[in-house]
Amino acid sequence: MTPVPRLRPYEGPALLSYGFRPFFLLGGVYAGLAVLVWLPAFYGELSLRSAFSPRDWHVHEMLYGYLPAVMAGFLFTAIPNWTGRLPLQGRPLLVLVVIWLAGRVAVTMSADFGWAPAAVIDVGFLAAIVTAIAREIVAGANWRNLRLVLLVGLLLAGNCAFHLEAHYSGTADYSIRAGVAVVVLLIALIGGRIIPSFTRNWLARENPGRLPSAFGPFDVASLAISGAALSLWVFRPDGPLPGTALGLAGLLQLARLGRWAGDRTLADRLVLILHVGYLFVPLGFLLNAAAAFDLLPRSAGLHAWMVGAAGIMTLAVMTRATLGHTGRPLVASPATQAIYLAVVVAALARICAAIEPSQSDALLHVAAGAWAAAFLGFGCVFGPILSGESKRHR
Repeated sequence: MTPVPRLRPYEGPALLSYGFRPFFLLGGVYAGLAVLVWLPAFYGELSLRSAFSPRDWHVHEMLYGYLPAVMAGFLFTAIPNWTGRLPLQGRPLLVLVVIWLAGRVAVTMSADFGWAPAAVIDVGFLAAIVTAIAREIVAGANWRNLRLVLLVGLLLAGNCAFHLEAHYSGTADYSIRAGVAVVVLLIALIGGRIIPSFTRNWLARENPGRLPSAFGPFDVASLAISGAALSLWVFRPDGPLPGTALGLAGLLQLARLGRWAGDRTLADRLVLILHVGYLFVPLGFLLNAAAAFDLLPRSAGLHAWMVGAAGIMTLAVMTRATLGHTGRPLVASPATQAIYLAVVVAALARICAAIEPSQSDALLHVAAGAWAAAFLGFGCVFGPILSGESKRHR
C-alpha cells in the first residue's frame, strides 16, 4: 500500500485517524486471545456461552471475526489510494469498530442473546464494510476493484450461511469451506498485486537483477482455475474430480509464486515473509487435493490456508503497513522477525497435528502457543505505534 495522499482536518485520537490503526490492533489482539480461549474449550476445560459448538465458535471467530477486521483495516487504508478519495476517520470509523466489537460479544454470548439476534449483530459488520467500500469504489470510478466488493460480499453471504447452517444442521461445513475459499481468493488476488510490487521495488533499489514477472495471461489463468477448483471444493470436497482440480490449481499457484523472484529477497524480511505466507496457498491446494483422494485428513489443508496463508499474510501486511503509514523505516526489527517466526511455527505445527494424530495434543499446544505469541506479540510491539502519532505527516 502506498501512503494515503490527503486527510481531512482531524483532532481526535490517533487510533481513529486511519482505518488500519484500530482494526489491525484489535484484530491482532483478538486473534491471539481467541485461540487461548479455544484450546481449553476444545478440551472441555472451559465452557462458552455461545450457541455454536466449540469448534464452530473457533472457526467462526477466526474466519468471520479476526479476518474481516484485518481486511477492513487494509481496505479502508488502500482504497483511498486507489480512488483518490478521503479516508474514513473519527466517528464513522469508531462506529464500525463498535459494530465489530458488538459482533464478537454477541457470537460468544449467543446462548444468552439468542442465535438470531446474535447473527444479525454479527453480520452487520461485513454488511457495513461491503456498503462502505462499494460506495468509495463507485464514487471514485475505480471499476477494476469492484471484484473486491464481490468477494467481500461473498464473505458476508458465507457468514449469514454459517449462522443458519450451524443452527439448523447443528454444525457448519459448507459455509466454512465457502468462507475459506473466499479468503484464499482474496489472498491470491491482493497478494498477486502487492507481493510482486513490493519485491520489484526492493530489488530495483537494493539487489538489481531478475525482477518479478508482470501480471499477465498466466496469472489470469491460474486465478480462474483456482477459483473454479475452490468452487467445486466448497460443494464437493472429496473425490477424483475436486482432487484433480485442486492439485492443478496448487501447481499453478506454486509456479505463479516462483515467478515473483522471492528467492532474491532473503535480506529483507518484510518482503521475504510475504513470499513465505503465499507459499501456504499452493500448499493448501495440494494438501486438500490429497485429502480429496483420502490420503490425508482434510484439516491439514484447511489449516495450511487459514493458519499459514491467512495468518502469515495478515501479520506481514499489518507490520509493513503500520511501519510505512506511520513514517517509520521499512525494516523488520528483531521483535518483528520473532513474530514472523512464531506464526510460521504455528502454521507448521497445526498442519503436522492434523497429519500425525499420535502427536496432535502436543502439536496443538505448540501451534496455539506460537499463534498467541505472534498475534499478542504484534499487539505489544505495534500497539504503541498504532495508537500513537506518526513520525511525520504524509
